[in-house]
Amino acid sequence: MPIKPSTAGPLFEDDGPRGARIIRRVRGISLEILAFVLATVLLPVVLLVAAIVDLYLWLRRRKPWVGIRLAAFFWWFLFGEIRALAGMLAVWIATGGPFGKGSLRRRRLLYALRLHWAGSHMGGIKTLFGLRFEVEDINQAAPGPILMMMRHASIIDNVLPDYTVTAAHGIGMRFVLKRELQIIPTIDIGGRWVPTVFVRRASKDPDSEIAAVASLAEDLGTGEGILVYPEGTRATAKKIARAQAVIAERQPEISPLANRLHNLLPPRLGGPLALLDSARGVDVVFCGHVGFDGFQYISDIWTGGLVGRTIRVRFWRCAADSIPEGDDARTTWLYERWQDVDDWVGEHRRRDASERRALS
Repeated sequence: MPIKPSTAGPLFEDDGPRGARIIRRVRGISLEILAFVLATVLLPVVLLVAAIVDLYLWLRRRKPWVGIRLAAFFWWFLFGEIRALAGMLAVWIATGGPFGKGSLRRRRLLYALRLHWAGSHMGGIKTLFGLRFEVEDINQAAPGPILMMMRHASIIDNVLPDYTVTAAHGIGMRFVLKRELQIIPTIDIGGRWVPTVFVRRASKDPDSEIAAVASLAEDLGTGEGILVYPEGTRATAKKIARAQAVIAERQPEISPLANRLHNLLPPRLGGPLALLDSARGVDVVFCGHVGFDGFQYISDIWTGGLVGRTIRVRFWRCAADSIPEGDDARTTWLYERWQDVDDWVGEHRRRDASERRALS
């Protein structure tokens, strides 16, 4: 699907010292290049060792062959990052270098490159781990503009918005991302070429962070959307219980709503409510997915549970005129919609667990 035309939404400069930014990017790019060279040279040896370990674990306890999959994906990931960096350099040159800063052509080309980047990474995982995707109601994510709220369950689902919505409808997404992701050069640099807010999760100035998130709705055209993860971090049972306890102490009026959630973290209200206010007239799309749960770290993937998984994704669209006015009413509305996603996730998690038990 061709990328739709972009509009002149805001760009956000890195607010840190210029020297620190240069050092971070040079270091990040250098490390990726060095790692790719080493991974390429050592790949035959690494694959052989991984195969031996996998064979031993399979013979001993029938553990799926994960080592060889992880080794291959590590190389594929680095290859995709190097290829994306080269693509960004080509885009930068083709759009006038330093004189093309902020150009809509550069944004559109970056969205297209990001679509290829996400497809490469997810495609590698899908092929190597034998994943199957079932996507329901993808038509609900179009037309734009949209404000999309997606659950966050693992280190893998960050590429789902581009892999699903952008691939199907050509909608370029404006992201709200945690600042830690700046460690990846493609995200660090590319995120400055299109509207992207890198938020500090424990900011000393939350009002400024929320104002920046709200400004993503400026000049939001039909070819773009805004993506936010309302949970703010990956959900686990422990994190859910902790968040519910904090809400009971600090916001008792919404505690009954938060306590009904069993699979998703209660939504952090600052950014989502600000976006609902600044993106008036824009439909809201919720996205739930099941299958990536529990894979927060590489060590979780090592257990073998990801192999052969079915990844289910579903979208719900809420018309702009169905969103009530006022923060209190919108908070209740948001929790009710989030509960719909929670119920769907819970239903499919139970079904998938039952199927895995039947096969074991």
